[in-house]
Amino acid sequence: MDQAEFLFQILLPVLMEGMIVTIKLIVFTAPFGLILGILVAVGRVYGSKPISLLCKGAVGFIKGTPLLLMLFILYFGLPSIGITLSAFVASLVGFIMCNGAYNSEYIRGAISSIKEGQIIAAQALGMTRMQAVRHIILPQALIRAIPGLSNEFIYLIKYSSLAYMLTVIELTGAGKMVATKYFEFTEVFMIVGIGYLILVTITTIAVMLIERKVAVPGMTQSGRNMLDIL
Repeated sequence: MDQAEFLFQILLPVLMEGMIVTIKLIVFTAPFGLILGILVAVGRVYGSKPISLLCKGAVGFIKGTPLLLMLFILYFGLPSIGITLSAFVASLVGFIMCNGAYNSEYIRGAISSIKEGQIIAAQALGMTRMQAVRHIILPQALIRAIPGLSNEFIYLIKYSSLAYMLTVIELTGAGKMVATKYFEFTEVFMIVGIGYLILVTITTIAVMLIERKVAVPGMTQSGRNMLDIL
């Protein structure tokens, strides 16, 4: 079998199937991870003391625990207490927890950069505290957090390969299967790396477009400083 036949008839079709699984993991994880991150960040900054401590403890636990260990607990540990998750669902839950925890830190930092006076001004106009957070603070915070959130999204693309450890045949897993069967490790994993590079490049371009889309016309640095005075 020549290299062209191996590449186009065997390797690429298998890698495309793995790529589809990787994209599914990313597409399902990203929105739920963002929502979880927003809820946890708001809970830490504006929640009652018990809620704030609970959110802080959960984030600290997730950040301090290796993601692979969390995946093993979800997939291999939970059946011992009667909870059984498929490999895909266990991977998804672990990724959402990890993604949400780190997203919450970026969003919390962005929220903290916005002066409390904006909430006071909103309450003077008749808004409740949570209405002010939802309509005034969060939109600004999410825009400010875009660079950090985009980095976490790129990390998500990379650590999605850990799903292979739970027998989910995503891009890395598909490459490992072909490499092991045909003993073409260098070529296979170079192409797998190119696949991840393509995903990261597309993400980077998409983030740049989003930043341009949400940019407020005329909102210069001095304009932001004027808001922060409030």
